[in-house]
Amino acid sequence: MHCDCNIAAVDYKKIPKAFHMKRDQILIVLFLLFTALFFYLFYQMVIGFFIPICWAAVFAISFSPLYQKLLKKLKYRGLTSALMCFFIIVLIIGPFAYLFAVLVNEAALAVAKVNAMYQSGQLDAFLSFEIPWIKAITEKLSQYFDLSQFNLNNLVKQVADNVGQFLFSQTGWLISNGTRFIFYFGLMVFTMYYFFKDGEAVVKQVKTLVPLSKEQVNRIFKQLREVIYATMYGGVVVALLQGLLGGILFAIFGISSPVFWGAVMALLSIIPFVGAFVIYIPAGMVLIFSGAYVKGILLMGLGIGIVSQVDNIVRPFLISGKTSMHPLLLFFSMLGGIALFGLLGVVLGPLIAAVFVTLLKILELKLHDETIDAA
Repeated sequence: MHCDCNIAAVDYKKIPKAFHMKRDQILIVLFLLFTALFFYLFYQMVIGFFIPICWAAVFAISFSPLYQKLLKKLKYRGLTSALMCFFIIVLIIGPFAYLFAVLVNEAALAVAKVNAMYQSGQLDAFLSFEIPWIKAITEKLSQYFDLSQFNLNNLVKQVADNVGQFLFSQTGWLISNGTRFIFYFGLMVFTMYYFFKDGEAVVKQVKTLVPLSKEQVNRIFKQLREVIYATMYGGVVVALLQGLLGGILFAIFGISSPVFWGAVMALLSIIPFVGAFVIYIPAGMVLIFSGAYVKGILLMGLGIGIVSQVDNIVRPFLISGKTSMHPLLLFFSMLGGIALFGLLGVVLGPLIAAVFVTLLKILELKLHDETIDAA
């Protein structure tokens, strides 16, 4: 009888422990639900300011090395952050805004010229030259495909109209939403100031949330920083230099709308497997077939020898010792970023891809923690 009472007493003591376990599980579930709810509410609050916040982050990340060098001399984070914002506004955003205005004006003139040539029939006459090897290829393809509907001058007009409509839509948005644009610009500068000033503290806080050892976390964040810098400096800066040089070449050889074509070359240079040659090679061929043989040969020669070589000379200097993103991943991340975010996607797409690769690396380290540490 005494033994039975002890067994009953032991079973009785186990019941509260099971109850406490269930209560703890319920509390964890409730905590996660409340966390998800407030994450959603926070997302809804800040999503309207996504664009200025992202541009502020892009500028803060891109100019972080310069900020760190300036901070060592000035010692004051607030003053250094304010000077960086002033520098970016005056020397970066200001000239780009002026170039954008010139670009829109040149695009308008180019579209008007193409439309006038199309209406008068000059465009058809201008594009009517025949190249023997292209004609041979066309005859071969016509056996398998119906090329009767293909019209080069209609294609050129359509491309010009589409480019013009895109630029005019962006300009129209700026004009019709001028107050909103000024407000967003102010938000970007305000956010950029605090990204410079407190960004390092935020990164340290984020590091504490990563479920890895301190050494592994530092290694991961170093790799992320190198990928971002390699993408930004090795991609965007090189593309801007190629666009600048290409535009100068076009201006020297008297090709109309050099700013417009320079901007197109810069945009194409950012995209892997493409480049400025997509523009200057056809432009040189047009000059040759129109009778300006020397200009056309020089344009293509200087384009190959100077513009395209910027990628081989400047890129290794800018990203020396840094881990760069795989070209295929960079290609799709950039195209996807442009499709999702518009112009912002040129830089935001690769940044998201870099973070994604870093998260995969964290998962790899977590799953194979002992193996990697032993190595």
